[in-house]
Amino acid sequence: MEKTAGEQRSVGLGRGRRVPYPVPTSDAATRVGRGNRRADTKPEMVVRSALHRRGLRFRKVMGVRAGRLLVHPDLVFTRWRVAVFVDGCFWHGCTVHGTAPRSNVEYWSPKLAANQERDRRVNEELAAHGWLAIRCWEHDDPEEVADRVSEALRKRKAECTPTDDKARMPRQLASR
Repeated sequence: MEKTAGEQRSVGLGRGRRVPYPVPTSDAATRVGRGNRRADTKPEMVVRSALHRRGLRFRKVMGVRAGRLLVHPDLVFTRWRVAVFVDGCFWHGCTVHGTAPRSNVEYWSPKLAANQERDRRVNEELAAHGWLAIRCWEHDDPEEVADRVSEALRKRKAECTPTDDKARMPRQLASR
C-alpha cells in the first residue's frame, strides 16, 4: 500500500491504537534503537546465570499461551508454571530509573504507557490460567531475583501433588 505525499506513516500499539511513526532525530538515535535486543539482554543473562548456579533449569523466551494471549517471558519454568520477566527501566516505566523521552514524545508517551498496560494484562492473564508471573527490574540485584524465583518455585512445588497429571498444577487449579 503506497502512501500519498501528505500521508504520515504510523505504528500500531495494539488494541487498535496507532501513533505517528517516530522519525529518528539522529544517526546515533537510529543506532541505539537498532541495538536494543528483544532477548539475551545483559541483565537477563546475569539473572539466568544466578539461577543456573543454583541448579535451576528453565526455558528462555518460550511462547506461553494464556487463553487467547501468547506471551514470551524471559525465563519459563514450564513444570511449575512460573514465568519470569526482566523488565528494562525505560521500556516498562521504572519509577526509580525510568526516564521520559524528550524527542518524539507523541510516539514514546503512548508507546511506554501501552507497554505498562500490556504488562498488567499479561500478569492477569497468566494468573487466570494458573501461571505465576515474577517481574524484576534490570537494576535489581541478580542474587535477590534468584532468591525470589527460588522461593516462588519452592512454594509452587509445595502446592503440587506429585501425582497430578495436569502438568503438576497447584492442587486448587488441577480440580478445574
